Amino acid sequence: MLSNKRIQELELVMEFEEVEECFKEVSSWIENVGRKRLKETINLDDSLEMLLQAQKQFKEFDLIASEYCKRGQEALKKMNQWEDFSFVDVHSYRLKLQTYEDQLEEFCTQLDETRHRVCETVRLYEFFDKVRQSIWYTEEGVKS
Repeated sequence: MLSNKRIQELELVMEFEEVEECFKEVSSWIENVGRKRLKETINLDDSLEMLLQAQKQFKEFDLIASEYCKRGQEALKKMNQWEDFSFVDVHSYRLKLQTYEDQLEEFCTQLDETRHRVCETVRLYEFFDKVRQSIWYTEEGVKS
């Protein structure tokens, strides 16, 4: 039994190292690229044309960011099997995983919120643009 326990511990450590490599890559991308790009979308431009351009750029970023989120979440799923190994000491690994999970969850939430904010801002600007055009046409009709 002791031998089996040690073998399982070694297998988990090896698996954790693979998952940790994935998380290090995802974490590095989040810190060096993802967060910076999200900060860039905080101040959206005042014209509809510029806003549409910003939305297009965000959509391109969003595709890449969503892929990193997906990769991180898939790696976390692999580690869910650790719940079955209560007799193996995995506490230190769980702490590392929790840190990665918190970072990933925070970034994915910020990504979702930014996606929603950009979409809603574009919709608002499109609405106001239509209202502005209607007012202009109405004024032109009154002048005629």
